[in-house]
Amino acid sequence: MMMYNIDNLKHLDTGNFFLLAGPCVIENEETPFKIAEYISDITNRLQIPFVFKASYRKANRSKLDSFTGIGDEEALKILGNIRKEFSVPVITDIHKPDEAELAARYVDILQIPAFLCRQTELLVAAAETGLTINIKKGQFLSPHAMKFAAQKVIDSGNSRVLLTERGTTFGYSDLVVDMRSIPIMQKTNLPVVLDITHSLQQPNQTTGVSGGQPEMIETIARAGIAAGVDGIFIETHPEPGEALSDGTNMLQLNKLETLLKKLLAIHQAVKS
Repeated sequence: MMMYNIDNLKHLDTGNFFLLAGPCVIENEETPFKIAEYISDITNRLQIPFVFKASYRKANRSKLDSFTGIGDEEALKILGNIRKEFSVPVITDIHKPDEAELAARYVDILQIPAFLCRQTELLVAAAETGLTINIKKGQFLSPHAMKFAAQKVIDSGNSRVLLTERGTTFGYSDLVVDMRSIPIMQKTNLPVVLDITHSLQQPNQTTGVSGGQPEMIETIARAGIAAGVDGIFIETHPEPGEALSDGTNMLQLNKLETLLKKLLAIHQAVKS
């Protein structure tokens, strides 16, 4: 069984895929706690290793007036409290090298956004925290090229690396998922995650707000599990239409359990 090098990850002995899930961004204190409690209950019953995901700040927005966060320290403290309350590891994005040390005080995994996956100073700063580093594959990169991003972290003294597929640019305003990316990136001997919901974004819309295809979440998720991915990434919200970021491609929270049960069945079939 592949070791994921994620602190405090439960249910590893089941051999199930692991789940990174939560809202896109910390919008307030109540909503992320509600989501974390709901997912923790499901994943404990289904024995799925679970990492809570939320960005403490969104730096990559199309419009200047788009919601970016409630304040760095406040949002990070909420992530730290969720980590403590539910005894689950937590992941969040960083965007600049000087953010790495601050975020590392509150979370278990630092995530490198796809657009920034080649930024050497950012990768080195993240590596130096000693935390697990999740590098999202740029929409503009081949899966083969991700070994170089990973190597920057490893050469900086940190072998705790995850790689995440999140779609490839297809024309101006769409993404496509090439399932070949999963086994190609697994050749690095690093765990590979499929970011299902971001793969279904439709960026660069004329409104300045990304679109999405949430009706395709199950299709992409089933294909990823069948392809042997190690973990899956799903942004979810009780009311995606009211979410302050990425609501157009999120999974409705009350649909998560049914989806996970279907994915476990496929996972068992692939393993047998």
